[in-house]
Amino acid sequence: MNEQLFTWEALSAMGGASLLTFFVVQYTKSIIDRFASRWLPTDLYAVIVASAVLITAQLALGADPADWRVYVLAIANGFLVAAAAGQMQRKAVEPPGQPAGKDSDGA
Repeated sequence: MNEQLFTWEALSAMGGASLLTFFVVQYTKSIIDRFASRWLPTDLYAVIVASAVLITAQLALGADPADWRVYVLAIANGFLVAAAAGQMQRKAVEPPGQPAGKDSDGA
């Protein structure tokens, strides 16, 4: 049985990269908002985090660091991963089956 929650293979895939992006953005968003909210919206910050996760995973799996295609593809996929992480955040804030505009205690 695998003893790691994240592996480089998992981080190079949509599910693992989205989950890590979601966690990193959620835990660091307030710091970014405090210092850079005027020029760095959260959505763009999530794309940067997702791209960094994907680039790191690809390099850890043995991709050639001199190959420009690794970076371009990671940035392109970063948009998809950030969008999936955004959906995770939306589902966390508004769980399915909960009436819109109501918090969890029914108020």
